[in-house]
Amino acid sequence: MADVDLHMHTTRSDGRLTPTALVELLARNGVKVAAITDHDSTAGLDEALAAAQAYPQLRIIPGVEISTDVAGGEIHILAYHVDRHNAGFQQTLERFRAGRYDRGRRMLEKLAALGIPLSWERVLEIAGDASIGRPHVARALVEKGYVASSQEAFDKYLGRNGPAYAEREKLTPEEAIALALENGALPVLAHPGYVNNLEELLPSLVSAGLVGMEVYYGKSQEHDFDRLLHLAIDYKLIPLGGSDYHGVGYEGEVLPGAVGPPVENLRRLEALKRGAASN
Repeated sequence: MADVDLHMHTTRSDGRLTPTALVELLARNGVKVAAITDHDSTAGLDEALAAAQAYPQLRIIPGVEISTDVAGGEIHILAYHVDRHNAGFQQTLERFRAGRYDRGRRMLEKLAALGIPLSWERVLEIAGDASIGRPHVARALVEKGYVASSQEAFDKYLGRNGPAYAEREKLTPEEAIALALENGALPVLAHPGYVNNLEELLPSLVSAGLVGMEVYYGKSQEHDFDRLLHLAIDYKLIPLGGSDYHGVGYEGEVLPGAVGPPVENLRRLEALKRGAASN
């Protein structure tokens, strides 16, 4: 197991574990440093930080995963060491969450037009404290028996080219990087193995202030590790990563602590944060 895992989600976005339950799992798995990175939300951080006080061997880095849009796809930017008390930052995140809510309603309208009705109230129940996301709609589709799995829901209906897909307000990746930097956080590219035209996009992201890129990520080590590591080195980005754990429980899901960067790479990130704080 890795000592460091810098990418995971709780019930405050599209994860299945509460922040407290996730912290308990991290402690059981022997993780020493973990980042909680819910989608467009820092709402779970206070609970996670409080829960971690029971485990002095575990340190939680406050983070967030910001959704952005590019032609033909999405790019997600992880921000580490966020100032969750910054009012302007929270207002921006709240606007994104409101966009998720509106998009959820529009997706259900599209599904109904396809002869696949779902209860909006049930989707809200599934989401709980989290802002509405496509995974919550996918779970509702599975519950009603329209599809056999969440992956099938995305493949058939909710994916970017699916008949029930709906857009929502997003930043560009460069704008998300600027948002993180204005907050005093450190921006890192999430799951680059899923990014189309990565080599073409990286120069602009680096110029905008990107400091790291996920290399030790989920299953990417099985097929994409060498390419991503070489790109990180070429662009002087810190190779980071984590499990991207959601607690969904599908076969082969990467568990917290199963994947993560070397401690030395975390130290490089922390040194950047100390340097920014001293300026």
